[in-house]
Amino acid sequence: MANHERTARIPGHMPGLDGVRGLAILMVMAVHFVGDATPHNLAERIAVKLGNLGTQGVDLFFVLSGFLITGLLLDSKGRPRFFRNFYARRTLRIFPLYYGVLAALFLVLPLFAHLPPALEDARAHQGWLWSYTANFYIAAKDSWALGYVSHFWSLAIEEHFYLVWPLVVFLVRRSTLERVCVAVIAAGLALRIVLALTGVSELAISVLTPCRVDTLCVGALLAAVARREGGVDLLVPRSGRATVLLGVATVALSAAGNLTQLWLPVLHQIRGTLFALFFGALTLTALQRADRSLLARLFQGPLLRMFGKYSYGLYVYHGVLSYHMLLLHTEDRLGAMLGSHSAGIAAQTVIGVTLSLIVSVISYDLFEKRFLELKKYFESRPAAVPATPAVAAVEQVSDVTG
Repeated sequence: MANHERTARIPGHMPGLDGVRGLAILMVMAVHFVGDATPHNLAERIAVKLGNLGTQGVDLFFVLSGFLITGLLLDSKGRPRFFRNFYARRTLRIFPLYYGVLAALFLVLPLFAHLPPALEDARAHQGWLWSYTANFYIAAKDSWALGYVSHFWSLAIEEHFYLVWPLVVFLVRRSTLERVCVAVIAAGLALRIVLALTGVSELAISVLTPCRVDTLCVGALLAAVARREGGVDLLVPRSGRATVLLGVATVALSAAGNLTQLWLPVLHQIRGTLFALFFGALTLTALQRADRSLLARLFQGPLLRMFGKYSYGLYVYHGVLSYHMLLLHTEDRLGAMLGSHSAGIAAQTVIGVTLSLIVSVISYDLFEKRFLELKKYFESRPAAVPATPAVAAVEQVSDVTG
């Protein structure tokens, strides 16, 4: 039986979090359209290095998912059909696109075309994808063994979280949930350090669910604290300063490791936790008033929010497209046409992002939206509660993924 305690609800829609999601997908796309390029000069090496920093975009997605999912669960706790509504809504949002793409690649496309070797190999091991266990296969192979769809590893981790976390939230009080989150964050960091010191590859550590769930719990912890009485007033006004301090700490730790080359396996894992905390603070800044925070104004602006709206489709489709462009050596072909390899990388990025966005918009409007409309049958309607002015300024995102 669930334990109940008074929990402050946060009503409405939070537009700034759409912008946070938009930043996350832009970071991830930077990895695949810029970071995977082969640099030919110093400027390109810098661009590729910066592009590869976008790998942290997955961590930002995880923190945001933990924050939103936990918030939704806490707000609906104690209402009828708690589990049914949550799982039905997640299924309608996630499964149609995910399984639709798998069906298109592995069942439909082979009927009309000869598959590229990398896609054929992924098809031979497609059971890992259908069962949301691709991350374990990648860890076992210690390589991005699924080619066109290897980026689905992060979707597997999120699905594992969705399966387990509602039960955790249901069984414990909100105050206890905070302690659970802190314990998971500490345990996740400790596990990564132990695995790194015992010789487990960095790739395996980065894709295994137990090693990444702590990042989700950073967001979950913030969601739980925000639902204390006065929790929003406690967290949001301090988030800007926390973002700066955690950003400086992360950069300082990275610089210390690069300069000394000491304890790199340990420092790298600590840096991962600092990134998660940094992204947690950054997420909270998106909830500030736009007229008081430049970051909040950026997150609440139309460009990042537009990318955030279509981020799920962008994540799914851009990985397939970018891998195919990599196999076709698109950057070299465009560079030869434009007379500059740097121009080729830039053109590849613009074309890749544009095509991914076009496909995602079409997919959302013609396919995904049909399923999203069914979510109205699985709504949890909590009783109206008075909100403080600070809470009333915050709006709850109803559509977490994508």
